[in-house]
This record gives sequence, structure tokens and C-alpha cells, in this order.
Amino acid sequence: MTTPPAGLDRRVLFGVLLMCTASTIFPVMNGLVQVLSRSYPSEQLIWARTAAHLLIVLALLLPRYGVALVIPRRPGAQILRSCLLLGSTALFFFGVKDIPLAKAACISLMAPFFVTLLAWPMLGERIRAMRLAAVLLGFLGVIVVIRPGAAVFQPASLLIVGSALCYAVYQIYTRSVAGQDRPETSVVYSALVGSVVMSLVVPFVWIMPHSAADVALMAALGAMGAAGHYCVARAMTYAQANVLSPFQYWQIIGSVLVGYAVSGLFPEPHVWLGAAIIVGAGVTIALTAARSRIG
Repeated sequence: MTTPPAGLDRRVLFGVLLMCTASTIFPVMNGLVQVLSRSYPSEQLIWARTAAHLLIVLALLLPRYGVALVIPRRPGAQILRSCLLLGSTALFFFGVKDIPLAKAACISLMAPFFVTLLAWPMLGERIRAMRLAAVLLGFLGVIVVIRPGAAVFQPASLLIVGSALCYAVYQIYTRSVAGQDRPETSVVYSALVGSVVMSLVVPFVWIMPHSAADVALMAALGAMGAAGHYCVARAMTYAQANVLSPFQYWQIIGSVLVGYAVSGLFPEPHVWLGAAIIVGAGVTIALTAARSRIG
């Protein structure tokens, strides 16, 4: 048995910390989406999320990195990443209007399990039998949360499933470009397609913001999105995708707290049960990944 270098361990731990930071930011952003959705169309919020993201990162990073910031080594992969993130954001923003935030967060945590499955054919990161069993357990947990066929089933849940799949493939491509393009370039391209596409759409649905506070909240969507996705892009440079992605289940805690603050609702018992199954599956994946690195 060999022990990995201490520096490698620290890099992996730092990647985990960055992923947990992103998973703390995203529930707050999603809570703002629910608040703003009461007064504004989803298309306008998606535009605010992507355009503010793009403007903020360009303002912060362009003076430091210059034009090289927007010249990736793999432009096709970066544009595809941007399309995938736009699809994930749009599906989530439309879906979260109609379902509790904690439930949406649990469903969105299908993404790590999709990543674990897809990282093998797309990145060559092998999946062991125990990890595959954990993935299947995680999907079972999501089914418990969604409860398909039950009278309380909400069709909007399927939009969150689609969002999770888009986000999983987005993470795979983020990992694939991590060794070639700097994280700052990836953060810029994350919002590029969304900004262009939604700038063409938003004039048809535009509602003038009711107050300066609403303008600030819309700008905050972009700021938090940029910060969260920078953390994800940076984390992917320190550790493998299928090691990092299970730590996204930290979003469940933040989503419960933010959801209660926004709506006063606490998750139903079956949501807690499904969340526990999802967390257990995520921990199992993380532990098996750690053992495979040490063994």
C-alpha cells in the first residue's frame, strides 16, 4: 500500500472546500429566485443571472488577464459548457417557482450521481461496483423525494431532473477543460451563451423593476452565480469530478434553511427520508473514491 504525497492530499481537500463553498452560495441564490419569481418572469431572472455574471467577471478579471481571458484553448468545449449551464439554469428557474426549495435541492442532487456515471465514458475516471451501487441508491433517494405516481407528484420536479442532467454534463466538460483553460476563462464562458441568448429573449417579457432593491437582488443573482461557478471551476483543477461532486449534497442544509426563511415551510417527512438516502449514497461515493486513491 502506498501513501499519496501530502501536497496531493491538501489539493484534494482544498477542492472539497471550494465545492462546499459553492454549495453554500447556490441555495441563497435559489432562494432569491423564488422571491423574485413572485413579481418577474423566469426569462428576466435568467437574463439577470447570466448577464450580471458576465459583466461582473469581465470587470474584475479583464484588467488583470487582458484579452487572453476570452481566448480559450478549447472554444468548442467552452461554448458547449455555456449552453449546458444555460439549459440547467433555465430548467431550474422555471421548476423552482412551483416546488419547495429543499425538495428542488434534493432533486438537483441527481447531478453528482449523473457525474459519477458519465465521468467514466467521458473522462476515463473508472467507477467501481460499490460506487455504482451508491449511485443507484442515490437515484432511489431522489425517487422517494419526487414520489412519481403519487397524488402529490409535481410535474415541475421533472424540470429539476433535466436541470441536474444538464449540470452534470456541464461539470464533466468543466473538468475536461480544467487542465487547459484557466478557471477565470471558464467562469467567463459559463455565462456567455446565456447572456447572448437571453438578451434576445428578455425584451419580449420585460417587466420594469419595481424598486432599487429588486435591481440589487437581480444583480446579486449574477454575483453569486459567478462566485459559485468560479469555486466549481477552481475545485475541478484540484480533484477528480467524481470525488468532488458528492459534496454538493451540502446544498440540502442550506436549502432547508433558506426555504424556511423564504416560505416558512419545512420539508415533508418523505423529503427528509429521500435526502438521508441521497446523503448516505454521496458519503459512500466519497469514501470509496478516497480508498481508491490510497489503495
